[in-house]
Amino acid sequence: MYSLPIALHIPDGFLSNGVSAVLWVVAIVIIAYGLRVANVSLTEDRVPLLGVLAAFIFAGQMLNFPVAGGTSGHFLGAALAAVLLGPWIACIVTAVVIAVQAIAFADGGITVLGANIVNMGALGALLAGFLMVAALRVLPKTRGAFLGTVAVVAWTAVMVGAIATALQLAISGTVPLGTVLPAMVGVHALIGIGEAVITVAAVSAVLASRPDLIAIGDPERYAAGAPALAGEGAR
Repeated sequence: MYSLPIALHIPDGFLSNGVSAVLWVVAIVIIAYGLRVANVSLTEDRVPLLGVLAAFIFAGQMLNFPVAGGTSGHFLGAALAAVLLGPWIACIVTAVVIAVQAIAFADGGITVLGANIVNMGALGALLAGFLMVAALRVLPKTRGAFLGTVAVVAWTAVMVGAIATALQLAISGTVPLGTVLPAMVGVHALIGIGEAVITVAAVSAVLASRPDLIAIGDPERYAAGAPALAGEGAR
């Protein structure tokens, strides 16, 4: 019998072969479409941002912070990548980070790598990207509204990954849903707060210095209150 898993990095053996195979296919399809989007929309001047952001997310995922009861969590970065790169290209960046962690550091299994890419990267990036676009259509065009939306989608991205992981473990017969879902949701509700704080801090810093790096919304307008752009008009 397995101990109760409460982390998003799923180890080998925790998912059934069928669930692992389906999620491998889903991950490959998402990455393939992301590469297609990147080939069309990614400009040469933004290519270095992919490497810098991947390194930042990789470092953030290697640092754990205490949550409760001896449990720790770490930064995922899917929402941050979606804000800076757009949701589909963010899927590529997070997939690379998660794959390197699994292959080089045995952080998450190889047979379940597709599931980890979907849960920790793709779901959060796509949800964050599309939720932000929808929310910013109706919210005030202000810096506060923008950063508040970033916080909400960053927290939501973590929760969606936790729920998806719980469902996959339950479908695989590893742990009953009634046991794993409350455990995953309870812990990751707190981890999501840390994710939101880090993501908002990073996006706020980018808005203050390089709003042109923001891929979603109207960054120059959101940055209008920042010192570096205080005298500039909104776009």
